[in-house]
Amino acid sequence: MAGPRNISVNEASRPVLPRHAKLKYDDTRKVWVILAPERVLAPDEIAVEVLQLCDGQRSVGDLSDQLAVKYAAPREAILADVIVMLQDLADKGFLTEIREKT
Repeated sequence: MAGPRNISVNEASRPVLPRHAKLKYDDTRKVWVILAPERVLAPDEIAVEVLQLCDGQRSVGDLSDQLAVKYAAPREAILADVIVMLQDLADKGFLTEIREKT
């Protein structure tokens, strides 16, 4: 595998948090946060669930399939929402993608 890179999120993307960012549960505040150097983001409950699936192995399509089954919701609606959310995080530097060596 090559290293992480900035991404334009689509159904085939395999997103992952970059090395400098960690998703952790903050016991003091009782919320999940993404910790990055000099930055903290508190994603909502659904975003946390999506981020926990972002392991660099699953594609956005795969994790959308999983969420559509779990929530008995239309896959295309889930996919569209997930792409928007992940692109926003990628644009802010909280998400990247692992790509295969070519």
